[in-house]
Amino acid sequence: MEITGSSAYYAGLGAIKAGQERVDQAASQVANLSAERTATSQSSDFQAERLRGVDRSQQMDLATSTVQMALGKLEVELGAKVAKASDDMLGRIIDIHA
Repeated sequence: MEITGSSAYYAGLGAIKAGQERVDQAASQVANLSAERTATSQSSDFQAERLRGVDRSQQMDLATSTVQMALGKLEVELGAKVAKASDDMLGRIIDIHA
């Protein structure tokens, strides 16, 4: 029996990789927003007043990034479950202990 790249095991590994990439990207966005806020907090009153509208959009971006990190975490967890279930099933089909 040949195991191909289209098996459920590789689908699980793909989900793990995609989840990790999603978390990495969202964490990067959160870090960038934090750096921008620090720079904004050091600006003059006039600039701070002008940038308050931007703060609302940054809050929305922060919320979106937080949700993306949670989704990435779930994607990794589910991918691991798929890979484990596939591995367990393959172990039952091919009795390697006989």
